[in-house]
Amino acid sequence: MNAPFRPQAQVLHPVDLTDPNETQRIECFVAGHADGTPFHRPAWLCAVARGSGNRPLALVIERLGEVVGYLPLLQVHSPLFGRVLVSSGFGVGGGVLADRASDAEALLAAAEELALRSSCPSIELRGGPLPEGRPGWKVRFDSHCGFVTPLAADDEAQLAAIPRKQRAEVRKGLASELTVTVGSAVADRAAHYAIYAESVRNLGTPVFPRRLFDEVLDAFGDQADILTVWHQGAPIASVLSLYHGGAVMPYWGGGTYAARRLRANDRMYYELMLHARRRGCDRFDFGRSKTGSGAYDFKRNWGFEPEPLGYAAWTAPGAEARDADPTSAKHSAKIELWKRLPLRLANLIGPLIARGLA
Repeated sequence: MNAPFRPQAQVLHPVDLTDPNETQRIECFVAGHADGTPFHRPAWLCAVARGSGNRPLALVIERLGEVVGYLPLLQVHSPLFGRVLVSSGFGVGGGVLADRASDAEALLAAAEELALRSSCPSIELRGGPLPEGRPGWKVRFDSHCGFVTPLAADDEAQLAAIPRKQRAEVRKGLASELTVTVGSAVADRAAHYAIYAESVRNLGTPVFPRRLFDEVLDAFGDQADILTVWHQGAPIASVLSLYHGGAVMPYWGGGTYAARRLRANDRMYYELMLHARRRGCDRFDFGRSKTGSGAYDFKRNWGFEPEPLGYAAWTAPGAEARDADPTSAKHSAKIELWKRLPLRLANLIGPLIARGLA
């Protein structure tokens, strides 16, 4: 007589991201977890992997057949910045998603083993339970801040909620001869990429591959869109936003030099607030910014209060710590050089570099 089947009490294993049933189970776990973010979603992980040419990996803990812990990882290889497992790649959030401290510890230990087997001397976690005191890990709460605030009840209240000086800039944008469109069609994507590429070149940063944005838009469907501000038929400011758990997150955005004069960026974010409320959102997540940076000050000018974000980095024994921080002294000269590159050249070689800046 056969013994009765008894499910194992706890199992930690890699996720088969090619199995739609498996990824759907993880999607449900992320959606139902209070700390779940867009960057935990398998849809994000697989989309950015396809869009950047990197490898998606994930670890899961199951207890009695139920998912109770999860860690998404993007395996990134860059000739300039080395090999690293990032949670979550190209995201500002991620890390371990688990309720029990013991589950988080088990996932971190498994990630370290996976990194060593994969010849990755570094791991980066952006959020989640952080391994303070764990050997090999460095935890920081002073490098970046997040900015989230509730949306107002109507258009006028939203404008009134903006501090006086910034509200004056928004009013100038509203008075300019600008038009606004929202969508994710081919024309929306082309306009957004052209603006974003010019914007990041002006900041000294290589642009991400066009395919990265396309893959995210395709994977997220109606949970992502592009809002673009136009002047005399030309796009001058544009932002690709994500929607998750009642919050809108303007994620990849930028503007041309003309946008500054016309206050198109100010108009863009105000219009996004209105658009997000109309589609049912109740929070505006302005994303992360480097503490003390120009973007940090810009978001504070809108009345957002900074909340320190916790990040952690692991370095394998005997390895050198990874440095992909664009504000570090090591990269400052390269950034100044990049700002002077012709736009066509920057757009040609930028994606080859940026795929390693996850």
